[in-house]
Amino acid sequence: MVTPLPTQTQTATSSPTATSTATTTPLPPTETPAPFTSTPTATETTWGTSTPTQLATAIQLEIFQDLWNIVNDKYLYPDFNGIDWNAVYAEYLGKIQGGLSNQEFYQAMKEMIFRLGDDHSVYLTPEEATEENAELEGDYNYAGIGVLLTAIPELNRAAVVLTFPGSPADQAGLQPRDAILTVNAEPILSEDGNLRDILRGEAGTQVQVLVQTPGEEAREVVMTRARITSSMPVPHQVLTSVKGKRIGYLLIVSFLDSTVDEQVEEALREMTLQGPLDGLIIDNTHNQGGTTIVFKSVLSYFTSGKLGNYISRNSQRDLTIIRGKDINGSQSFPLVILVGQDTISNGEIFSGILQDLGRAYLIGETTMGNVETLWGYDFEDGSRAWIAHESFQPINQPEANWEETGIVPDLIIPVNWYEYKLEEDPRIKTALMYFDSR
Repeated sequence: MVTPLPTQTQTATSSPTATSTATTTPLPPTETPAPFTSTPTATETTWGTSTPTQLATAIQLEIFQDLWNIVNDKYLYPDFNGIDWNAVYAEYLGKIQGGLSNQEFYQAMKEMIFRLGDDHSVYLTPEEATEENAELEGDYNYAGIGVLLTAIPELNRAAVVLTFPGSPADQAGLQPRDAILTVNAEPILSEDGNLRDILRGEAGTQVQVLVQTPGEEAREVVMTRARITSSMPVPHQVLTSVKGKRIGYLLIVSFLDSTVDEQVEEALREMTLQGPLDGLIIDNTHNQGGTTIVFKSVLSYFTSGKLGNYISRNSQRDLTIIRGKDINGSQSFPLVILVGQDTISNGEIFSGILQDLGRAYLIGETTMGNVETLWGYDFEDGSRAWIAHESFQPINQPEANWEETGIVPDLIIPVNWYEYKLEEDPRIKTALMYFDSR
């Protein structure tokens, strides 16, 4: 899900062998149930609104034919996960020939890809593709309070994953792990447990938010909405272990934003200004993946060499980092990576590779196993498809099937992270003890 089309780009045609925009980038589709939704991303999308005029049936048929051909020729699983792909063709061809509005057509294409059932491949409307391009470029531009949230339906609240620096939320003192219960006295979640898009609004307008920090009483916070123009931040700080070791903490929620690798490098430099680190905790609990370019660049701060292979239907290619980049000891200091069920895609592969190399100790919960590499295909109307094209084979465990097993931590600690302040999180405490034991 993602990009103003990263590396290789081609244009989809209606030929039976359409290959369109090929980009290797595993990220979770924004229109499927996602672990978290940020306020910069609309929680409701009007499909087809970026196409001002009705698509002619002939154009719909071309897009449909391209999309069907791409899956037929390039999809990772030649059995299409047990569905009859030819029958799917006949079904959706009939729907389009019967006449569909733009909204109905885009809905139909989404449903067709959803039929594959891999929870990763996805079709985006032109509007969604445009929003995705902005996200890839780190070009958030909206009016709100500047928080990234995840819904906690069982508690009828949302939890703050991070705040954007300098935003109204940041200035008001909101911290990661704070809960938002209501906005202007209205529940933050809808009846079906999804985030409601009520924090955003016109810049300069006030919003009253009921906030609760873990272990504290709820409090009212009044903020004035402002224009948020920022890249996805990479929060970081230095923690001190019981034995006085300097342990860095780095939260990575995405490899999608093209500025993340630079921010990670800057964070490593900042955390080592007062002295070398004795270890680093990389919090991938919310890491939904992103482009291979960013993923490899961040990975290069911690390792190098051949790391494994990407395997497609008919070929394979290796993942190799020719030259690692040492940032004040980053190639050698020990690593702990926090993972969980919301660690997805390149977030999983990143964690699994460093574990496979013996470079990192993993703490948390087994990931969901959603590690296919996606290739992106752009169509003439501006819509986009991300189709599972490859699986990953780690260098030291060529028999491993991470798509089936997920990434299994070295130490399993089930934790509701939003119930704890950072320093009180059992995983963080365990990680600090791990470094002290070395």
